[in-house]
Amino acid sequence: MAPICRLVLCCILLPALASCSLFGEGEDDVDVAFIGTAAELRQTGVRLSPAAQHVREATAEGLVTLDASGQVVPAVAERWIVTDDGLSYIFRLRDSDWPDGSDLSAETVKRELDRAIGRLEGTSLGLDLRIIAEVRAMAGRVIEIRLEHPMSQFLALLAQPELGLTQSNRGVGPMAARYDGGEVALSALPPDRRGQPMIEDWKETVRPVKVRTYPVEAAIEAFKAGEADAVFNGRIQNLPLADLGPLSRGSIRVDGVTGLLGLKVVRARGVLQSEFEREAVAMAIDRGKLFEALNLGQWQQSTRIVPMLGAAGEMPPEERWSALTVEERQAEAARRISNWVSGSGVDPRIAIALPSGPGSDRVFRALAEDFSKIGVTLVRVDDRAKADLELLDSVARYADRRWFLNQFNCLVFGALCSRDADLAVIAALREPDAAEREKLLADAETILLAKNVYIPLGAPVRWSLVRGGVDGFEANATGFHPLFPLAERPN
Repeated sequence: MAPICRLVLCCILLPALASCSLFGEGEDDVDVAFIGTAAELRQTGVRLSPAAQHVREATAEGLVTLDASGQVVPAVAERWIVTDDGLSYIFRLRDSDWPDGSDLSAETVKRELDRAIGRLEGTSLGLDLRIIAEVRAMAGRVIEIRLEHPMSQFLALLAQPELGLTQSNRGVGPMAARYDGGEVALSALPPDRRGQPMIEDWKETVRPVKVRTYPVEAAIEAFKAGEADAVFNGRIQNLPLADLGPLSRGSIRVDGVTGLLGLKVVRARGVLQSEFEREAVAMAIDRGKLFEALNLGQWQQSTRIVPMLGAAGEMPPEERWSALTVEERQAEAARRISNWVSGSGVDPRIAIALPSGPGSDRVFRALAEDFSKIGVTLVRVDDRAKADLELLDSVARYADRRWFLNQFNCLVFGALCSRDADLAVIAALREPDAAEREKLLADAETILLAKNVYIPLGAPVRWSLVRGGVDGFEANATGFHPLFPLAERPN
């Protein structure tokens, strides 16, 4: 652990903060480095960086939260029941108070939950939350949430950090935070502040967690030097940097996440103007070879928007062009591009924007080789405003078709989108019959695939570095690693 030698000039309170006296300085702090910028650590509002999401979740719990393994567990709600029809979730709130000492009642929690949901209007998460028909405060500490239709992943949706409950910009823990220069110091609140019985010597069971942000190279150097115990938010563009030689053994943890990793068409011009030629470009990519370059042996490649989500009885979705080999796809794509060139008299050229990093360099080289086989020149640009394609890289908040489809809603996707697909998703939200609902969602995906506004590659890549002896971390399918479990001192 890095020694802490700092003069604390002041305590700047973030949401859900307590007094500075809660924070101890010591050699056994857990130091977490997020790959990102210093500004990302300070973010508030509804569009949060990974670092800010983790701080929000640590300081402002929602009704439920995620544990280290990515499973939904109680938070402000100590327990709940789901009615047989799946339309009603009834939560019993824990016996605790807001930070100002006022009662954490059903009425106040409903009010703050309604506010949190309202703030998310205009975001893809706000679209997800349209599944909620009504939030009701019942007697005492009981809240009911009614849904438009049953949703097996509703609790996972409700556990998102943006739904953390605050009152006057202060949350209910489980940790308190202070901002000290470029670092957030997190300390566990006493058990009675967390709605739990007070225990003797509870301070001996926890330790502070310090969170900082670094550029990727600096984060890895901090890990190698022992100044960081964990590095979070590793992505495809910087994956090759995680190869630390002998130090890598047991340190690299890769999350088996699902979500969207592909190329978003940001400008429909030139050879990308037509759906027909956009499909040709999508057909040309050898996805298996693409990720051989990154040594991702278990990577889930895909030609679809919605992957297999692991639901009981779910059949794997049929991949596009499954009857053709890669060589046959590229031959058909080359034919289409040749015809386009004959008609337009223009040499086909596509500009792509990718994040900086050696992983992106490898991806670009593989894509450029595939595109050259169909007669298209791929060039890389730093300025997104000059790009025709850009990387879309997002982990699914919950394993449901609606999350994937909502990412392409015209309210949030911009550029190319499909109102017809949006209407199918909206109709599914109000459709009582489960089979018809699934058909409407499948129709929406079919519409988007035919429009070719997005070229799927496969599942996102998320990796972390974790030092041996750091408890409270588990690789999981959400890619989210709550900070409170890291604060629990090993036995």
